[in-house]
Amino acid sequence: MTTILLKLFVPNYKNEKDPKIRTAVGKLAGWVSIAVNALLALLKILAGVFLMGGSVSVIADGVNNLSDSASGIISLLGFKLSEKPADEEHPYGHGRYEYLAGLMVALCVMLIGVELFMSSIEHILSPSPVTLRPLAIVILVFSILLKLWLMYFNKSLGRKIASDTLKATAADSRNDVLSTGAVLIAGIISHYTVLDLDGWVGVAVALFILYNGFGLVKETINPLLGRAPSPERVAELKSMVHSYPGVLGTHDLMMHDYGPGRQFASVHVELSSDTDVLEGHDLIDRIERAVYEQLGIHLVVHYDPICTTDERLSAFSMWLHKEIQTVHPELDVHDLRMVPCEEHTNVIFDCLMPHGIRMSEKQLREAVGTLVKSYDPTFVAVINIDRYYIGKSR
Repeated sequence: MTTILLKLFVPNYKNEKDPKIRTAVGKLAGWVSIAVNALLALLKILAGVFLMGGSVSVIADGVNNLSDSASGIISLLGFKLSEKPADEEHPYGHGRYEYLAGLMVALCVMLIGVELFMSSIEHILSPSPVTLRPLAIVILVFSILLKLWLMYFNKSLGRKIASDTLKATAADSRNDVLSTGAVLIAGIISHYTVLDLDGWVGVAVALFILYNGFGLVKETINPLLGRAPSPERVAELKSMVHSYPGVLGTHDLMMHDYGPGRQFASVHVELSSDTDVLEGHDLIDRIERAVYEQLGIHLVVHYDPICTTDERLSAFSMWLHKEIQTVHPELDVHDLRMVPCEEHTNVIFDCLMPHGIRMSEKQLREAVGTLVKSYDPTFVAVINIDRYYIGKSR
């Protein structure tokens, strides 16, 4: 069914890297979610009122679907707004509107959880008999099956276009399957026994929805706060840069996300200082162009010349890279160079300070400076403290 819908409404749907195709897929998912949830909301509310004697859990479940339909409209609006081209005030485009839409969906999920919890408590305090008719069971079973399909539909499209909004919508559909299943079981038990589980099941479902809603809020707000790129994405970019002959190493990698398809990055690439300037510039151009074409990342490369003929510098560099981990296992250095003076030698380098280290910058400089002195008392360490911007250290 998913493939049929894509073929009908999104020509060339397999080219998901095209921003226009990606937006079209997102819009399709939004319209389908709106239609499905509106239908289920109508059926459940009618079943709860007229077929189950005012069952609070069934009516709340229907209202939940109505809210999902509204969330679908928000998601659709998010895809539409993110399609807006860059302008003078937003030179990186409006891609983060999609993240905001995902956050709104997650907040709607939590709001429904709160409302369902309150109505369920009210039903526990003032219970009323629940009746059950075959047509109501058919409606609830139909709802479960349709929501299962909608979950897989949004999940597959979310993976296809790497959309956190659609993944959040799929998770919400999963919650609906569980809540409707619990409502159905509670209705059957309450109808055929003296146990009134309608309100209690409503409370359990509400708590489950709130728990998952909190997870969705966290997942959708992370990109807005500047989430670190995935280790796989970092490894992919580094591996590609290192694949070019002449590249000795990389450091100071930064990646910025301005919405799906709008990723920017910068990195320092180490090349031999003997490299011809024009050849080095051509190599950097080729790296930047290839990274954009293959990974879709706008990359800016800074050229760091490395002296490969100074044996004294090379020996000290190998020693420092190893011994600095005695100060802290996640420390690293780069941009190492020596400036000889009359009575001492300035050893200049950047020191990467990991997150969570229990040392101030001053204490770190002193500890590393003492380590450098242990190698040669005439060495004076001139240290620039650097930070990691790609998540975990190393």
